[in-house]
Amino acid sequence: MAGTNGKQKTVRDMILSLALIGLAAGFIYLLVPHDDHSPDLPRVDYRVELLTARRAASYPVAAPQGLSGAWKATSVRFQGEDGDRWHLGYQTPDGQYVQIEQSTQKRADFIDDASQGATATKTTEKIGDRTWTHYTGGRYDALVLDNTPGSTTVVAGTASFAQLTKMAAALRTS
Repeated sequence: MAGTNGKQKTVRDMILSLALIGLAAGFIYLLVPHDDHSPDLPRVDYRVELLTARRAASYPVAAPQGLSGAWKATSVRFQGEDGDRWHLGYQTPDGQYVQIEQSTQKRADFIDDASQGATATKTTEKIGDRTWTHYTGGRYDALVLDNTPGSTTVVAGTASFAQLTKMAAALRTS
């Protein structure tokens, strides 16, 4: 009988240890902040980069005009050495991402890169006086401007096609 009492103490001690570890883990969990919201991205001023790109690029560089203040520019860059590549990223009012990408790079490769793997659909959309082709299936959905010899314009992102269309409609080259 003496052996049974020792085993009971060992099992009881193990259960108490597990309970103590569980309480400590719960306490630490409560101390760690839990913010599931996306980070607040800073707004960028892209005017200088836009002027530089418009002077340097071999095509008409596009940027949106007339979007509400709820659209927030979050990233901008122009790479003259890389096919005159223009990038302007935006956060939509509902927190999604939209980017304008333009370049003189080979069209198919550029579209694949800008849309992160999307492929053309049979859907086209007339926005203003221009025709855009829908691309889906990649990381981003995209609208690709048709009939632009010498350069390619892509509006892509995690936003809905309605938001992509709104951005494409707002694009101006001057």
